[in-house]
Order: sequence, then C-alpha cells, then structure tokens
Amino acid sequence: MWCRRLACLLSVPCQHTRHHLLSCSRRTFTAAVARWHHTAPESLSCAWQLHGDHLELRYANTLMRFDFVWLRDHCRSASCYNAKTNQRSLDTASVDLSIKPKAVRVDETTLFLTWPDGHVTRYGLQWLVKNSYEGQKQQVMHPRILWNAEIYRQAQVPSVDCRSFLETDEGLKEFLQNFLLYGIAFVENVTPTKEDTQILAERISLIRETIYGRMWYFTSDFSRGDTAYTKLALDRHTDTTYFQEPCGIQVFHCLKHEGTGGRTLLVDGFYAAEQVLRQAPDQFELLSKVPLKHEYIENVGDCHNHMIGVGPVLNVYPWNNELYLIRYNNYDRAVINTVPYDVVNRWYTAHRTLTTELRRPENELWVKLKPGKALFIDNWRVLHGREAFTGYRQLCGCYLTRDDVLNTARLLGLQA
Repeated sequence: MWCRRLACLLSVPCQHTRHHLLSCSRRTFTAAVARWHHTAPESLSCAWQLHGDHLELRYANTLMRFDFVWLRDHCRSASCYNAKTNQRSLDTASVDLSIKPKAVRVDETTLFLTWPDGHVTRYGLQWLVKNSYEGQKQQVMHPRILWNAEIYRQAQVPSVDCRSFLETDEGLKEFLQNFLLYGIAFVENVTPTKEDTQILAERISLIRETIYGRMWYFTSDFSRGDTAYTKLALDRHTDTTYFQEPCGIQVFHCLKHEGTGGRTLLVDGFYAAEQVLRQAPDQFELLSKVPLKHEYIENVGDCHNHMIGVGPVLNVYPWNNELYLIRYNNYDRAVINTVPYDVVNRWYTAHRTLTTELRRPENELWVKLKPGKALFIDNWRVLHGREAFTGYRQLCGCYLTRDDVLNTARLLGLQA
C-alpha cells in the first residue's frame, strides 16, 4: 500500500566499483572528474563523490545527493544550531549560494565538511540517511492500518474504559494507538452528559471553537438549516470541508435515543483512495492536484455565515505520495469554477471512481452509538454518515485541534 510501502532503494551503477579505493584522509575539492571515495579500503559500507554543486553519498543501501548550500545550512555546530532550544542560529540568507566545501572526509560514522572560511560541519551518517530526500521517500510519516469493515472486525480493536482513559497513561496510550492506526477509537462507560463528554475530550486536546461553539449539542430540530439536524439519512462525508483547514478530530456521544434507526456509518477514506491508486493512478493524481471550493452558507435567525475552503479531494505528501487528508463532502461542494473545461470531465470520472469505492458495502462499518459510548473520528481520514431514524435523539460532541492530539501521542512515545 502506498501508505506503508517503501521506495525501491537506489543502487549504484556497477562501473563505480571499478574506481580505485581511497583512504579516509582529508581530501581537497578540485574540478577533476568525480570519483567514488570509500571510508576505508576494507569497507564498502560508505562511499562518496563530489560534483559541481552537490555531494553524492552512498550509505546503508541508500544513494543520497546533498546540495552544498543544504549541507552548510543544516550544520548542527554550536554556532549554527542551538541544541537547547532545537532552533537554527545560522542566518540562511547569509550563506553563499555558490558555496563549495574546501575539504571532505568521511569515516565509518561521520561526514566532515570544511568550508572556505574554515568552519567545520559534522554529520552523522545515520542522521543523513534519515533526513535526506531519498531517506524520506522510504519513510512513512504516519503509520496506519487501512481497513474495510471485515478487516476492522477481524482486528477486534478494543474500546478503552473511561476511567482508564482519564486516569492512566496506559489507557490513554492504548486509545491513541488505536486512533492513530485506524482513524477511529471508542471510549466506553462515559457518563451520558455533555459535561462529561467535554472532560473526556479535554484529556487529549484543546477543544476547537468554531461557528458551532465549543461543545455542540443538538436534536433533530433543523435549528441551523443543515441536513445534519434532520432525521434524514446522511451519506458518507468529512466535516468542515469549507474551512481552510478542516477540523482534525470529531467527537460524537449519543446521550439519548428513543426510537429506531440512526446507526453511524464509518468508511476509511484512505482505504478507498488506495484502491483508486491501484486501479487508476492517473485519476488518483488528478484528485490530488485539482483544487475545489467547498462552502457553508447560513442565514437562519441571527446566524449569518458564508465560509469557503479550498483544496483538492486528496492531499498527499509529494515526496512519497502518502495521503494525509481527504476532503470529501458532496453536500458542501461549491460551484466548480477552479478547473478548466478540458479537465472537468476527467475530474468527474476520477471523482466517480473514488465515490464507487467509498460506497462499496464491504467498506461500510455500521455502529450503533448508545449512551455511554463515545466515538472519536479522524476527520482527515474517516468519512462518517448516518441512517435515517425515528423518535427523539440527542447528540453532543466537539472538534479537537489536531496538533494537540498528535502532541499528546508523541509525549507518550507514539509515532504521530
């Protein structure tokens, strides 16, 4: 899968191995033809060569290329980088854009660069692998398990008890690990009140205040002129697509339901997008590049809002094609006027392909929310919907700031 696969490691052309092995002594940059230098005659674990504007380094089965300006800018010496604050001290704009190292040396673990002014930069080879462009292409920013309904059921992901969630790091860590991997997580035995739901949410994040307030609480009274406030079924979608930055996490807690229906629908948007990438990569690319507008228009009572958010349906990290956000809401999509006519039809075709995947029955996870069971949804990944219902139904919830949730996870030692 694109979210977990590693890019193929670049191999060095075999003709390079025919160059004479050189010792690790200090070497001066010249305009001579570039050749591979090895750390030691008896070791081929690391080799390097200088070019006109960059250093080429082979280490840990990875062939890396580093621009000389980049190598000067990222120096971690005491005069260039404050290790206490983890902030750069060097003025990047002061670096000569045509800078070249005066000398280069590599031992078994470290790259040494001496610059024309005598300044010496040292880089650990492992640090370079991790932080090089080639290294980043091989890494995953956010490890995940993509799922359809059967995969999720087979995983038997446990809910976390409210008391363990609130009072122990172990319970909180288990909850966050589930959330990071699957994009959804449940907490059981929550007192069914808005106040207790707020306490639950604030355990992992600040509550994001929006036009709906901090904690929202509603029944089916159409109070805001929105389909969500009816008893009608809601198709799968992500929320706040009309924000410049859609809300990261959504919390749902059903406080009361005296009637039938009303199950919650959950679909892993990343799983569906993965199927599109496999079947029609050109359509995946189109959905990741074409910007669209979504909007929310409200004129009910004293509430007057017109919000517009712009972005593609699929948002990816360009260096490894890893998806990090899906913006999908057919209710709120505005007029398509950001796409030239010769692209529009291809976009509709790609959108239809994605919609087909999102609507496959095997991708639909249906959950009956009951009082005491709170649901956290990654709104950047998992689409939610609802079947029609009868009777009186009360829900409360809120949006959480994504950065705070991820920060909480990192403090507990999780990759987020």
